[in-house]
Amino acid sequence: MTEENKKKPNPIDIHVGSRIRLRRNMLGMSQEKLGENLGITFQQIQKYEKGTNRVGASRLQAIASILSVPVAFFFEDAPGEEAGGANRGFAEDSSMAFAIEFCGSPEGLQLNRAFVKIGDVKVRRRIIDLVKALAADDTD
Repeated sequence: MTEENKKKPNPIDIHVGSRIRLRRNMLGMSQEKLGENLGITFQQIQKYEKGTNRVGASRLQAIASILSVPVAFFFEDAPGEEAGGANRGFAEDSSMAFAIEFCGSPEGLQLNRAFVKIGDVKVRRRIIDLVKALAADDTD
């Protein structure tokens, strides 16, 4: 392996890191807090999330436990997966990638956190209807 290849993160490591960041942000957990739970520094968490450092199997299991997700969560929609994997169709793959990207954005996180705090199902449905109506107005 050349020196140039060693410095470029593996696409799977980048993907796993981005999924760690996504889940950590969904929970509103800081890099410092995740690092404390693992007994490592927040700088190490940053390196994992960027894909600069590869996450070992036992560390990934610990991260999954802390973030309350199965280890497989970190590999969902990973590069190199066959299109239309075992349990998904083509349309689901692209919409899932969009949903993951949106949920990782600052707006998506804020919307998600606020929405789940609404206990009344009818109110939640009305909000969905409102958003759909606003989105339809945008396309005209």
